[in-house]
Amino acid sequence: MTPFGRRLRELRAERGVTLTDMALAIGVSPTYLSALENGRRGKPTWALVQRIIAYFNIIWDDAEDLQRLAELSQPKVSVDTGGLSPEATELANLLAREIRHLPHESVAELLGRLKILCKRPGR
Repeated sequence: MTPFGRRLRELRAERGVTLTDMALAIGVSPTYLSALENGRRGKPTWALVQRIIAYFNIIWDDAEDLQRLAELSQPKVSVDTGGLSPEATELANLLAREIRHLPHESVAELLGRLKILCKRPGR
């Protein structure tokens, strides 16, 4: 499941909307919407995210958060470390190889640390 897929499922549950009803309302198939929620499809298009925002009548910060989650929800990631340090290449390769085997707590800890690093001034 992707961050966007998890949030989409939460929104449907909070509002009591079935997957089929939502899919028909936003113009996609229930199969596609299910695959999007479960991380079997890539990140949604900007246009689809806008239809979802309109469907749920999401405004301001919540709409921006949903768009940000969509941008961070590509289940198949490619990392180009060309021109970076050997350590960066090693990190990318280790993460790609080991992420399936890391416990949830470790993934959450690594993600939290990375988010802190990304918020540093001068980045």
